[in-house]
Amino acid sequence: MVNMYNEVEMCANSIDIAVKEEVLMQNENIGLFTIKSATKWMEEAKNKPVPKMLFGEFWFEGELCILFADTNLGKSILAVQIGNSISKNEAIVPFKLDSPKQPILYFDFELSIKQFENRYSKDYSEHYDFDDNFIRIEINSDAEVPDGQDFEDYLCDSLERSIISTNAKIIIIDNITFLKNGNESAKDALPLMKQLKALKSKHELSILVLGHTPKRDLSKPLSINDIAGSKMLSNFCDSAFAIGQSSSDSSLRYLKQLKQRNTEQIYDSENVCVCQISKPENFLEFEFINYAEERIHLKEFKKTDKDGLIEKVKELSSNGKTQREIAIELCISLGAVNKYLKK
Repeated sequence: MVNMYNEVEMCANSIDIAVKEEVLMQNENIGLFTIKSATKWMEEAKNKPVPKMLFGEFWFEGELCILFADTNLGKSILAVQIGNSISKNEAIVPFKLDSPKQPILYFDFELSIKQFENRYSKDYSEHYDFDDNFIRIEINSDAEVPDGQDFEDYLCDSLERSIISTNAKIIIIDNITFLKNGNESAKDALPLMKQLKALKSKHELSILVLGHTPKRDLSKPLSINDIAGSKMLSNFCDSAFAIGQSSSDSSLRYLKQLKQRNTEQIYDSENVCVCQISKPENFLEFEFINYAEERIHLKEFKKTDKDGLIEKVKELSSNGKTQREIAIELCISLGAVNKYLKK
């Protein structure tokens, strides 16, 4: 009798499990979630192509990548160079390019058309020959935002329509502050990154977004925390790299890898890519020089620098600045401000 009861219970449990599995199979999408077994995810992954390099190990296909740097260090110059490279299928030495020649959309919210012309010509003549795959987009000053939409929503809607109309899969946005004026705060960065990630998934895009760094201590190595709005922006991006300026030679720049998911970290503090900005003909570009340790390009913090900083802290305090305001202005910690004021 007991055996019969156990058999009935086991049968009921088997039926219950089978029903649950059938329900799960029928309801893979539940609210915000897609639910599948790890085995099924792996089966789907096998049918997707291995991500190709778009700019060496810095940026791969299918990634939402952020390139950030301080003002006037050449973010736009490098971004146009990367876009041009992809549009022509010509690698930027020494960085690999695995993807085929294809259209790229360059959303230029920085330069006027004459400024762009000046960078890619010889004194406004002998213009550089861009491939037709390089599609530059700027804001139409005559366009009006429809009733019922704010500017930012209409901007994102126009961005998606441009992607659909050109069928481009590679997108460069120069720069992120134009999309959201307040991206330095978490509450503004979160919806922005959600929108970009949604576009990336919906249209199978590769997106490179340019961003700024706030004031930073030039004696310290570049880190992911140096990007404006770093907490949310870095959490939602797939990869990130930065441009730093050499303190030993202001004409030099270096590239440093700060976040990656498709590769190991190649270009870290021990192996940054040192470049210079040059214009040998009619194309402004980053020219690779060598690899080096980041520390040799950082500002040396001498005793005279520290003495000057202490005096500046005291001067700002005597002018009525709060310790927090001083810390932000001088790019130092609150603890350092408090310590310097006691000296």
